[in-house]
Amino acid sequence: MARKRTSAYNCLIAVDKPVGCTSHDMVSRVRRLVGERRVGHAGTLDPLASGVMVIGIGQATRLLGRLTLDEKSYVARIVFGTETETDDAEGAVRATAPVPPELADPAFAAQALARFTGPQMQVPPAYSAIQVGGTRAYRAARAGEALELAPRSVTVRAAQLIGVAQGEEDASAHNGGPEGGAVAWDVAFTVSKGTYIRALARDIGRAVGSAAHVGALRRTASGCVTLARCADEEALSSFDENRWAIDPIKALGVGRVDLLPEALDDVLCGRAVPRRRFAAATFNTQAPFGEEERAGVVVGGRLRALAFYDGGALRMKDVFPEGIGGIR
Repeated sequence: MARKRTSAYNCLIAVDKPVGCTSHDMVSRVRRLVGERRVGHAGTLDPLASGVMVIGIGQATRLLGRLTLDEKSYVARIVFGTETETDDAEGAVRATAPVPPELADPAFAAQALARFTGPQMQVPPAYSAIQVGGTRAYRAARAGEALELAPRSVTVRAAQLIGVAQGEEDASAHNGGPEGGAVAWDVAFTVSKGTYIRALARDIGRAVGSAAHVGALRRTASGCVTLARCADEEALSSFDENRWAIDPIKALGVGRVDLLPEALDDVLCGRAVPRRRFAAATFNTQAPFGEEERAGVVVGGRLRALAFYDGGALRMKDVFPEGIGGIR
């Protein structure tokens, strides 16, 4: 019988993706740096964008589709005067419009941004990963086909003006700054999962009587994961799981149950574990959970399973034999 493959690392990490590489490029880099084939990411970042990207290594890749990273924060530069095919600085200009002088007024900018907070319907950018009839929107756009993208419900929880830039002190529009007499707003956004900042910039430009695109974008947080928890490539080259792994329980947003070491065999075999075998010293100090709600099962300081509480016992749903690190 063939031996099951094991990994030197089984954890979630956060990396600070640099500008210029794709999310897939970043996954490939992590594969090489940690010497592990099973690597994936949660939440795509465009090549133009930098910042927080959550990556799963080894058995932690099984958690990526379950993460509750439903709120994201960004700092964006919105450049007025042009719309582009991609709604960011990488795309060809498809429309130009005058830049009304009031766009240089911070008070006007703050009021305009306030109108874009709250629940709203948003049409995703043409160059996005949305599927229509089994075809990715960006593939159709590259082929010159027009896909009808339906509006989606999103929420902008905060849109705070950082500052207004104007004139020649910045680089050209396609390097992230305003060109000539154009205007750019630097804005801190907090949005729901699935919100496109590029689409926000496009819609804000139209709403203020101009045109706009994203000149620069940096993700500063994804759920509970912030830039402070991110590793760069230099750190990953001498990877230390104890230092860089993020807590999978917090990232999942579930309750936690610590079990005594003698329960490990039952967990790994998927058997139910009665409450008397919970680690009494830690059980009631963690986030509570109720019937049918998931909980992270921790044995020996590692996440060993996801389970639910039923009839006085924990019943296993997903088991991670190698254990996922990063428990705090």
